[in-house]
Amino acid sequence: MVRAARRQGTSQHHKRRSSRARSASLEQLNLNAAGLDVGATEHWVAVPEDRDEEPVRRFGAFTADLYALAAWLQQCQIETVVLESTGVYWITLFEVLEERGFEVKLVDAHDARQVPGRKTDVKDCQWLQELHTSGWLHGAFRPEDQVCVLRSSLRQRRMLVAKMFQIC
Repeated sequence: MVRAARRQGTSQHHKRRSSRARSASLEQLNLNAAGLDVGATEHWVAVPEDRDEEPVRRFGAFTADLYALAAWLQQCQIETVVLESTGVYWITLFEVLEERGFEVKLVDAHDARQVPGRKTDVKDCQWLQELHTSGWLHGAFRPEDQVCVLRSSLRQRRMLVAKMFQIC
């Protein structure tokens, strides 16, 4: 009985605050920020709740879907976007958003996932949006376009040379 009372006391003491309570306590620096959870087949996007009736949306990973995503962000008056570096799936999305004039920040998934309890894509994109709005995320290093093209060409050459020696 004492244990039950003790458990009840501790569970009441350690209640989690809702995301609204958390966001109210965090200073908002990037008011026009969006968070994206990048996946292989779909991308989840969160914008501030006052920007759209449906502030979290799912978009496909095809090029037409990426342009629709960018158009929706422009419609919601978003200026800056944060996305996780998940495999290679972020690259095309990054380029489309940058081409459309957004300030795009690429963040390490490990840094953004330090909060327990976030298990869904919807919660991930909302959490990224909240962290970015509060200025807690810093973009990863991304070289200039010319350097990216050169690196890609060198990787391709290295792969072709390796395959050539496998055949011989």
